[in-house]
Amino acid sequence: MSTGRFSGKVVIVTGGGSGIGAAAAHRFAADGATVVVTGRSPDKLDKTVADAPAGSTVVAQRADSADEQAITHLVDEVAREHGRLDTLVNNAAIAEPGTVTELDSERWAQVMAIDVNGVFFASKAALPHLTATRGSIVNVGSVSGLGGDWGMAAYNAAKGAVVNLTNAMALDHGGDGVRVNAVHPSLTVTDMSAGIREDEDTVAKFRDRIPMGRPAEPAEVGDVIAFLASDDARFVSGAHLPVDGGLGASNGQPRM
Repeated sequence: MSTGRFSGKVVIVTGGGSGIGAAAAHRFAADGATVVVTGRSPDKLDKTVADAPAGSTVVAQRADSADEQAITHLVDEVAREHGRLDTLVNNAAIAEPGTVTELDSERWAQVMAIDVNGVFFASKAALPHLTATRGSIVNVGSVSGLGGDWGMAAYNAAKGAVVNLTNAMALDHGGDGVRVNAVHPSLTVTDMSAGIREDEDTVAKFRDRIPMGRPAEPAEVGDVIAFLASDDARFVSGAHLPVDGGLGASNGQPRM
């Protein structure tokens, strides 16, 4: 596609093999961007490419966001090959259930490595290129990082770190013309949430607390990511946009 609001732009989406990452990649591509999706699973990445809108450009390149050398090489190669980088979407994440007393140090470290270090590594590599294009970063956080929830101590801590890392980068790099924002979904229909969504009691609790009465679809989050990266949001930086069906408005209380 040669026309669209991202025509001529180059976008990297980490964790682009499924869910929110794949949906965001498809939205950027439909609007004319050249999109590079990265992640650890070649099969999932290939599916994102295969499912891309007709005539669009979506390319898969395997890299682990927790591997600084690998993600730095990928970012630099994308910018070199395409001559620019306009948007980085930090979407790669994992979730490990457990309270502080239930988690072992290995699982804690794994969540931090991907959910926090991965954002740092990719952003550090991308910022020089984004400064050249006056581009943007969109981090995928979570309502769990805004307020926390039960039994997900590592994930809550990691997504809380993403909140303040977003703030720090918006402050530090706004003068260079780089905007940094975050979206914060509630329960979303993704592979990562499959275990939660299979538990009927847990799903019922979520539905009871979300005024719109259902989980988000990945495309509903991907559309907001694209908005934040677009010129429509050209004076928006350091923003934290919940995509939660009204959960924040209800203060997490059940509907009457």
